[in-house]
Amino acid sequence: MFSGFAVWPLSMSLTSTPLNIGIVAGEASGDILAAGLLRELRDRNPGMRAEGVAGPEMIATGCNDLWPLEKLSVMGLVEVLAHLPELLRLRRDVVRHFSSTRPDVYIGVDAPDFNLGLELRLKRRGIRTVQYVSPSIWAWRQSRAAKIGRGTDLVLCLFPFEPEIYARHGVNAVFVGHPLADLIPPNVDTHAARASLNLAGHGKLVALLPGSRMGEVSRLADTFIETANWLRKRDPDLQFVIPAATPRIRDFLEARLTARQSDGINIVDGRSRDVMAAADAVLLASGTAALEAMLLKRPMVVSYRVSALTYFLVRALRLLKLPYVSLPNVLARKKIVPECLQGDARPEILGEEILKLLQDPVASGRQTQVFDEIHATLRRNANARAADAVLQLTGG
Repeated sequence: MFSGFAVWPLSMSLTSTPLNIGIVAGEASGDILAAGLLRELRDRNPGMRAEGVAGPEMIATGCNDLWPLEKLSVMGLVEVLAHLPELLRLRRDVVRHFSSTRPDVYIGVDAPDFNLGLELRLKRRGIRTVQYVSPSIWAWRQSRAAKIGRGTDLVLCLFPFEPEIYARHGVNAVFVGHPLADLIPPNVDTHAARASLNLAGHGKLVALLPGSRMGEVSRLADTFIETANWLRKRDPDLQFVIPAATPRIRDFLEARLTARQSDGINIVDGRSRDVMAAADAVLLASGTAALEAMLLKRPMVVSYRVSALTYFLVRALRLLKLPYVSLPNVLARKKIVPECLQGDARPEILGEEILKLLQDPVASGRQTQVFDEIHATLRRNANARAADAVLQLTGG
């Protein structure tokens, strides 16, 4: 639903006045989103200049990285507290810089805890602001939409139900679709994915994704490895593969496999999407990986652990307003994917759920049918729509 904001047609002509863009992305997924948007903007405005907190994908588009992306890659209530002084110092530096250079528009990509306060300060200084990726107001507090609107001129939403929430609070928001839904085709070739990874083309394969950050991996790796051992006892022919996001994570995983005496699990450097595409079922940490597995149409089980204090605060303060944490369930508005969180993240529980998906075509089919429907909803040429909306805001 589009509310209070019309986007230009995708075939609009190039603009001649060079745009000056300030932009901050918050982690690897934000880097990819921002890069797609910057490429589209540069196609329409070849003289465009962009600078800010940038990762390698953004830098490849010509964005000037004033600060490294890694400074913002922190998750969890307690985990953020340890880095809070550095994050606040960085935000002051960003505000000071863009208040001086005065870009035509500031675009905050994801990282709401960092970007929303920054956007409010810049908007008060007369700089147009855009938040690309709505915070999860549907999961926490919908009344937060009004506060977001005070700091932003435009919110670019990845999910179709979000603009309606903003409209209730008079906030300018547009559903642009999800770039991953555009990038991943409706049908993915499992055999081709296995061949590209030099994995056996026959037999059942389970992908294990304990996370892309060391904090996540350290909390879930042992449990996922023990789950694989539990499953292999019941089906010795099962294959397992783990993608390691970084060399450091690979070293950690190898050490844990040795400690757990589990030598039948392959580790692949990066390529998490190929690993999921090659699998018959996926056990993963809640996050963007769950969205990717859904778009790849892979049956999945979602798990997650945060620190005990973070979990206590979320429960005690009743911060979470939805019964689900994984995006497939949120988008389906019902439980289609098992969620095994905190104390329920145990090998026997996770193993039973994975075994069900491997052995029961009806159970796995229920998931993939809904995945197909959601994919079609999110496939909207998001980069182009987002670029059109930004250019309309800036007057081209």
